[in-house]
Amino acid sequence: MMKRRNFLRASLGAGAAGLAASGWLVAGAADAVHGADALQWRDRMLLGFGTVLSVRVVHPDSHQAERALDAAVETIRHVEAQMSLFDHDSALSRLNREGVLLRPHPDLVNILQLAQSVSARSQGAFDVTVQPLWTAFEQAAGRKALPSPEAVTAARAAVGWKHLSVSESAIRLGRPGMGVTLNGIAQGFAADLVRSRLQASGIAHALVNAGEWTSLGHSSHDQPWLLGLQDPRDAQALISRLALDGRGVAVSADNECSFSPDRRHHHIFNPHTGYSPAELSCVAVAAPSCALADALTKVMFVAGREGALRLAGEWGVDVLVVDKQGQWQATPGLQLHAA
Repeated sequence: MMKRRNFLRASLGAGAAGLAASGWLVAGAADAVHGADALQWRDRMLLGFGTVLSVRVVHPDSHQAERALDAAVETIRHVEAQMSLFDHDSALSRLNREGVLLRPHPDLVNILQLAQSVSARSQGAFDVTVQPLWTAFEQAAGRKALPSPEAVTAARAAVGWKHLSVSESAIRLGRPGMGVTLNGIAQGFAADLVRSRLQASGIAHALVNAGEWTSLGHSSHDQPWLLGLQDPRDAQALISRLALDGRGVAVSADNECSFSPDRRHHHIFNPHTGYSPAELSCVAVAAPSCALADALTKVMFVAGREGALRLAGEWGVDVLVVDKQGQWQATPGLQLHAA
């Protein structure tokens, strides 16, 4: 399965200088939100979706803050039980083994319906049925090789979002050898669910890292939450810092999981070719939902630099793209600060 990393690193407020070396949250003078000394900040870290996740909340009642964190973890575990390929017994794993899943959970139906709508609108640039391509490259990597053109062609024959049937009563794979991966959207979906559950728990200020990022309210001193966007070629360097504005933010990069030293072949596939898009090394998307942002990072990868900047306007989102040479460009709606 995919070994994920965090390319967004959390910084507490516009004035905060410290950044977590591993992508985790940094402790700081966060209990100065609104000048209320009684506010209690609580953090929770956990392993999920093959990486380290984190949730930070604030509330006057420390017990309620802890209960909200318990609910956040419960929500993430629920999403994993439905959608994670790291879990052999998840609903998605069962679908891939058996080709059909009867009476699926509504959340699994919802995320697949969103995925199918993005596939339709992007003309298949995003496609959750690319799992056979992943399998072909992963198996070849075990031999320290790349799959043959014939193996890629065979894997592509099993890919096709139009052959995935999704309804409240059943989810079906319509071709032999098909497989679904939600690694490109489930983390964003989990972030959205956690954010909603925190709101329902009375949490007004929070930062959620479920593999992708979303937030509530503010960080310290009424400042927005800031995320540092890591340079995909230098883990110790930042391209810029991004202020969250209530939208979800997702990032995909070619060194998350590479199948070749030059990163020409990696975990993001163009479903139309069976190979990785060649132009970009990193894409960040800010969208109304984190799930949509997550899915659109792959659409933008396939589109390339100029295509991504154009598509951002068509989708009503903002993007930052980094090419293979390290040159980057962002749409005007992103609130960027010097790194």
